[in-house]
Amino acid sequence: MSPPSKRLVGSVAGVALTLAAAIATRWEGVRYTPYRDPVGVLTVCYGHTGPDVVPGRTYSRAECEALLQHDLAIARAAVHRCIPVPLLPQIDGALTDAAFNLGPRVVCGSTLQKKALANDWPGACAQLDLWNKAGGRVYDGLVYRRDDERALCEGRALWPKAAGSFCRSRWAASSASGSASRA
Repeated sequence: MSPPSKRLVGSVAGVALTLAAAIATRWEGVRYTPYRDPVGVLTVCYGHTGPDVVPGRTYSRAECEALLQHDLAIARAAVHRCIPVPLLPQIDGALTDAAFNLGPRVVCGSTLQKKALANDWPGACAQLDLWNKAGGRVYDGLVYRRDDERALCEGRALWPKAAGSFCRSRWAASSASGSASRA
């Protein structure tokens, strides 16, 4: 059996990054000026954090999209570094979004990683449900985001109804109850 072509590998990466971006943009939304997330981390655009976030600066749409693509590429590299096996695009996309949102610890040194390396994909995907806290507190928005990642990881349909209004209504309900605030 010959190794996959660079073209095939590139198209799988493109599909995985597109899937991860769909979840990320759905749950992060976009804010062009920096704000503090629910646990106080300075954040901008589609959930970008780090020392390069400048308080008070307004970022352009193009800058935000570039930051998202860069951040997702870093997250995907962590997934493939820690789970060095071929991944179906939907698993790749789900784990990439999780690593983007949570950092590499979700796939590096975790039970999820152990299950993935043991080829226990149902168990690995189920582990996503456990990553629903920020600052030690469960947030509804993280519960719902993990639901979406797990559904994608397991190959189930995402957003069977009007995705935008459904997401906004679930996020608004979380915000109204004081669980999360992105608006």
